[in-house]
Amino acid sequence: MASPFLPAGATTGDSGGELSSGDDSGDVESLQSPETEASGSLAELFEKAAAHLQGLVQVASREQLLYLYARYKQVKVGNCNTPKPSFFDFEGKQKWEAWKALGDSSPSQAMQEYIAEVKKLDPGWNPQSPEKKGKEANTGFGGPVVSSLYHEEIIREEDKNIFDYCRENNIDHVTKVIKSKNVDVNMKDEEDNEGQTALHYAAACEFLDVVELLLQAGADPTLRDQDGCLPEEVTACKAVSLALQQHTTGKA
Repeated sequence: MASPFLPAGATTGDSGGELSSGDDSGDVESLQSPETEASGSLAELFEKAAAHLQGLVQVASREQLLYLYARYKQVKVGNCNTPKPSFFDFEGKQKWEAWKALGDSSPSQAMQEYIAEVKKLDPGWNPQSPEKKGKEANTGFGGPVVSSLYHEEIIREEDKNIFDYCRENNIDHVTKVIKSKNVDVNMKDEEDNEGQTALHYAAACEFLDVVELLLQAGADPTLRDQDGCLPEEVTACKAVSLALQQHTTGKA
């Protein structure tokens, strides 16, 4: 059975993951080589690496794809800001955990590590060589093949709702939605099978300000999600957990 991280017909072989004898091009230090200097800025080299990755998926292992996915997200989005997927979403959990593990890593560090990993997959890669042009060369987070493995839905601004704003820590928009009085702050996300409320999302993302705003607006911290978890049980942030507990006690 094909790996869920690879397209049909692809393998998870690691033949491209080892450096040839005496070749240290997989190290971050290699970014100071002449070819790197000629390629321009680190950001430009990162984009070239992402474009080049589309042709390397057959020699990449699942672990390498997760490694690259996490660093691409760190560069393009920043620190992990989404709730942890459910226990049954194995692939989603792996992706989330890989991204979350980067913590506060800087975009520049993530770019360097991403480029180094691509070099490890293809030690002979020359950033100065042109990649394929057109729609296939600039999709997802590293080419169409890898993009198909980790499809990230792009939500238009006008289609966003309170759940999206909570995940983004966009307190201004959360405030506007609450003030509009067109939304029940205790409703559960119909697009999510987890049965979570906006308070669950804000708690899971560890956004204390959003949690406090929702509580002030009447969000109920005693509502459980599909797995029977309270908002305070889906967060690892002590401050968020304490705020939820105090609010619950105050309502008792």
